[in-house]
Amino acid sequence: MARTELVSKAAKRKRAFWRTLMYIAIAAFFLWTTLPLLIMALSSIKEHRDAFQIPQVGDWLGALKIASFSPTFHHYTDLFTKEHFAQFILNSVIASGSASIIAVSLGSLAAYGLARGKIPGEQHLSFWILSTRMAPVVAVMVPLYSIFTGLGLLEPSRWRNLLGLILAYTTFDLPFAVWFMRSFFEDIPVELEEAAKVDGCSNLKAFRKIILPLAMPGIVAALILCLIFSWNDFIFASIFGQQAAKTLPVATSELHSTVSIEWGGILASGTLLVVPMLFLGLLVKKYLVQGMTMGAVRQ
Repeated sequence: MARTELVSKAAKRKRAFWRTLMYIAIAAFFLWTTLPLLIMALSSIKEHRDAFQIPQVGDWLGALKIASFSPTFHHYTDLFTKEHFAQFILNSVIASGSASIIAVSLGSLAAYGLARGKIPGEQHLSFWILSTRMAPVVAVMVPLYSIFTGLGLLEPSRWRNLLGLILAYTTFDLPFAVWFMRSFFEDIPVELEEAAKVDGCSNLKAFRKIILPLAMPGIVAALILCLIFSWNDFIFASIFGQQAAKTLPVATSELHSTVSIEWGGILASGTLLVVPMLFLGLLVKKYLVQGMTMGAVRQ
């Protein structure tokens, strides 16, 4: 009896130790990922001398300096007084939003077809679709540049350049959307569609009325991930987004030159780049978590 109690106490101490270690690791990872973003956001509303001042002796990691300052928003006002800066933000919204919607709309149909259709070599086809997403951006840059030149999408026209950006983003978002959503459709029982067809629904109507609502968490998750990929892109935007079609990442990179670096503007622009996706992720967190785990369990 005493031996059993000792073993039980030792097991409890071991579980408590590993649980504490896990909490410490989670807290360290949280600080590692969020502290740079917090410093960037706070520095964007500081004067230059306050943002880059070395902490005083005794101020551990600059904690007191982070909290004690007079906020100012002139870095943001300076950005929006620059020519076309608000337009660059709108370009990011148009290009990333349009590409994500197109990729998820076409990808849901393709994923449903792969999940339900009896296609010869289906597994090889699915892997081939995903492998197109694995290709590095530089591998497709020259072919896309040649195609877009032939289509006139690289001429000095804002809307033509934006159309080229949308097509480029869709090229990389679509394979991911197909691969990501296929498992969600496979997890939905076929009997639901068969029951709908007995009631007189066509394949398309059953897909629209039955399958899409059930797969909505996965669709929203795919949409958010595609949006993040496109919103944060720099390489495509720097090549295909010329002049008035620049996006926010490219506009941010141009805030420094050989003679000066606008640190305040870079910090403010970086905050504008991060905050929308952060809030969007928090707003749809429930759907994002459900979508990321929905296709993970197999019957």
